[in-house]
Amino acid sequence: MKKVLFIDRDGTLIKEPTDEQVDSFEKLEFYPKVFQGLGKIAKELDFELILVTNQDGLGTEVYPENTFWPVHNFVMKTFKDEGIVFTEEIIDRTFAKENQPTRKPNTGLLTNYFSDEYDLQNSFVIGDRLTDVELAKNLGSKAIYINDETYLGSDEITIKRTELDQYIALESNDWNAIYEFLKLEERSASIERNTNETQIKIDLNLDGTGKSTIDTGIAFFDHMLDQIARHGQMDLNIQVTGDLEVDEHHTIEDTAIALGEVFNKALGNKLGIERYGFCLPMDDCLAQVAIDFGGRNWLVWEAEFKREMIGKMPTEMFFHFFKSFTDGAKCNLNIKAEGTNEHHKIEAIFKAFAKAIKVAVKRDADKMILPSTKGVL
Repeated sequence: MKKVLFIDRDGTLIKEPTDEQVDSFEKLEFYPKVFQGLGKIAKELDFELILVTNQDGLGTEVYPENTFWPVHNFVMKTFKDEGIVFTEEIIDRTFAKENQPTRKPNTGLLTNYFSDEYDLQNSFVIGDRLTDVELAKNLGSKAIYINDETYLGSDEITIKRTELDQYIALESNDWNAIYEFLKLEERSASIERNTNETQIKIDLNLDGTGKSTIDTGIAFFDHMLDQIARHGQMDLNIQVTGDLEVDEHHTIEDTAIALGEVFNKALGNKLGIERYGFCLPMDDCLAQVAIDFGGRNWLVWEAEFKREMIGKMPTEMFFHFFKSFTDGAKCNLNIKAEGTNEHHKIEAIFKAFAKAIKVAVKRDADKMILPSTKGVL
């Protein structure tokens, strides 16, 4: 199935003048970095490029064709000469007030793409108008919103502005950032693990912003898992129902196994990752966590606790949590901690663990190679 980039013209490929009509060469200005960023997308990635643009009243006296085509053809030839080829140019000529099915955000001119030949779910609409974002919604795709704070199209969308946020995969006016986003792709994964003792559902986005929703039934455990999301800058949703009437063991162990497995799943082929990664002080404590997502499980644990419980979490389960994580994630972990306050000690470990993960999963878009002499991780 083909993935598509449906790309707007004005405000996206070229700058949009104040009168919103590029009808002379004097008004023509290419968008900054567009040839650099879109050129790398065209050369390196497997997206089909489709131009989709509204040109109000094209062919009428308010926008004669003889003022449109010379500039437009020059723009398209310039992109073609730079190796950026659009498979199709889709131009709607109607006015917004006509509310025609062919005009963005409607999909009347894009019906050919609703077929098994195209992967719309993994396609994107790139544009500077909110109507481009709503077009993405109507296509079942995601939007890359070029936000120059002009807020064009606000009066043409058919749903509330806030409802569009969920369809924006990236908000940026930097074409190099758009290239990096599309090349690296979002590393997300979900897992459900159900046994007679626990029912677990985890959603993970390694490239998130630190948002978390966590409920394991053990408040202190939730607090520690939240450290992973916040300090690792990943989005994490963990919902666990466990046999806490027995004790905490199964809930903690099974959560760790599932968490490790979802990390392994989200990392995918591991191309471009740093692979290794942290030493972190917290008041009286010093925690050192080194990690290697190398495909093999191992845990070195040098941390002792003098209390039996912290909150309602047994301190003996800390070792068990990290051992189970390494089994699921197929990674090496080396953990050392020293200090006098037991709460600070384990919290420092979880924070250092999160930071180690953040470092290890970081990718370089210009060096998408596997960090291994073996050729496999």
